[in-house]
Amino acid sequence: MADFNSRIIRTLFGTVEHIAPSLAGRFAFELFCRTPDPARLSERERRLLAQTSDLMAGARKHRLAGESGSFVAYEFTNWGARRDAPAALVLHGWRSRSEHMRAIIEALLGRGFRVVAVDLPGHGAASGRRLNMANAVEAVQVAAQWLGPFNAAIGHSFGGAVALNAAVGSVRHVPAVPFERLVLIASPNSMPALFRRFGRHFGLGPRTQGAFEARVEAVAGNPLATYVCSRQLATVDTPTLVIHAPDDKEVAARDAEDMAAAGRHVRLAWAPGLGHRRILSDVDVAARAAEFVAMREWASPPRPEVASLELH
Repeated sequence: MADFNSRIIRTLFGTVEHIAPSLAGRFAFELFCRTPDPARLSERERRLLAQTSDLMAGARKHRLAGESGSFVAYEFTNWGARRDAPAALVLHGWRSRSEHMRAIIEALLGRGFRVVAVDLPGHGAASGRRLNMANAVEAVQVAAQWLGPFNAAIGHSFGGAVALNAAVGSVRHVPAVPFERLVLIASPNSMPALFRRFGRHFGLGPRTQGAFEARVEAVAGNPLATYVCSRQLATVDTPTLVIHAPDDKEVAARDAEDMAAAGRHVRLAWAPGLGHRRILSDVDVAARAAEFVAMREWASPPRPEVASLELH
């Protein structure tokens, strides 16, 4: 059925390319931002929710709202923790939710952090069916206003890119959110590359592709070329750990290498054999991320500037 629907959409784009490419570009952007129905759960997802129910039951649930809509933040605190305990923000990726970040959350709690995990718009318990960099970064800024400040941010996949874009203030009218540490797990480097891949998949013509990409500036206030993580990392000195599996089939290992080459403030840790999603449940990955954000002192990695810290 999915292939059949894709063929119909490709045919539609091929027709509208010659009639109304601007309209086709807007439709492509909305299709790109459309999220799966969070209420339609697979059996595997139901099992995951059941397995994490104990963790989630111990969190304070906050429904927060920005100009783009509402979202949900879960606040986790260890009993007896200091009121001034450091705080970490945790962000899931596309087609995910806070429950998927359990290993990371527990590792941070074990290090004495107060943890805030966000269900981004269109995911988990959040409202809507639309997610893009603009409303995701706004969600981070609102969470920081109400539940911050945050000492660190840890994001998986798209969530990692969101954390970095919030840190550099890449969305117009949304103030930058300061972090002392960043951890980007299996995160994509280039939004322009994702847009080109989407365009090839649906057979967008050049005029439609141009209109599709132009929607980014209309929505986020900056052109699509702005949203390349390696370039953004080169403009800041925030100590950053990039964790990636060489066998990741959704986000190429080259993305991690490009980000790690942004400067001496970026470290790269390979996690062989864990792919794009298994990496989240790995306790060694979670422990390494928590250890990194808990560091009080920062030492530049030894030469070469891209330091590979094998986890397995």
